[in-house]
Amino acid sequence: MKFDDVITIKDIAKALNLSTSTVSRALRGRYEISAETKKMVLEYAERMNYRPNLIALSLKEQRSKAIGIVVSEIANNFFSQAINGIESIAYNRGYHVIITQSHESRDREMVNVQHLVSRNVDGLLLSFSCETTDISYFQQLHEKGFPMVQFDRVMEELDTHKVIADNYQGAFHATEHLISRGFRKIGHITSTNNLNITRERLQGYKDALLKHHIPYDEELVKHCNRGGMIYEEVEEAVESLFFNKSKIDALFTAGDRLTTVCLSALKNVQNKYKQVGFIGFTNTNLADLFTPSVSVVRQPAFEIGQRATELLIEMIESKKPITDFEQEVLSSHLIVRDSSKPL
Repeated sequence: MKFDDVITIKDIAKALNLSTSTVSRALRGRYEISAETKKMVLEYAERMNYRPNLIALSLKEQRSKAIGIVVSEIANNFFSQAINGIESIAYNRGYHVIITQSHESRDREMVNVQHLVSRNVDGLLLSFSCETTDISYFQQLHEKGFPMVQFDRVMEELDTHKVIADNYQGAFHATEHLISRGFRKIGHITSTNNLNITRERLQGYKDALLKHHIPYDEELVKHCNRGGMIYEEVEEAVESLFFNKSKIDALFTAGDRLTTVCLSALKNVQNKYKQVGFIGFTNTNLADLFTPSVSVVRQPAFEIGQRATELLIEMIESKKPITDFEQEVLSSHLIVRDSSKPL
């Protein structure tokens, strides 16, 4: 087959010695097809660059075959990797994705969501902005049966499927790691308390201190309510930690953008980066290129995106309303490098 030829379900079926109906069901993730067959079909389809005929599918199933994605910003390493995971599932299942960015603005988030709904997307993948507290519009959509799945930044009051990283354990292990290396005055830079990830990571930080009999000092915790979107906000937080009476010897940051911006701010605050222990939540692939290389808590962003998409498509294609929802928690991983070496 030539590179520019369009591969069809019939081509896949012939190549794998399967029926076209089996291939079609496997591509749609139907329960009656074995996991082994699904894997074989999906891998072959991806290798051959198969793309479903979205127009034909949407006419047949009376759906737009589009999924709306709502995130704070694509430039965030976590979200860019999560979107890759979303697309890896969506396109093989015959769905197009429409990506929107809130830039941590609740108003922009609302405009984006209303636009997506007006465009008749089949469902939404939601990760809320720092400013979002009023979710009444989302509750209304949910009550009408509109398919939604939350990921990463979730609202407990909104009873839908949720897919998140283990924020508490990630923060606990990061803080305990710094303690094990001899650090005792550990500063914590985090985002707004509106976000579940802020609260869960702060609790992990607190409990690690408690376990090792280190008093919690609220002066060592700084909230950057825009989540690192405003450089000056992060720089001010860093400066205040170094120049207050409880001078820190290590720093733990609780977000992807916060971590990368904080590394820059540390260099501008009397070049403190090389003088303190450091660890942060980030999925950047450049962490080992810094000097010293950066210890990080890495989240399974790609897998979170994949699982959230699988759950959403199950809701969209279900023959009856889904009323039982689950929260799936995927493990984060601590990667130790030179920035947290012993005192």
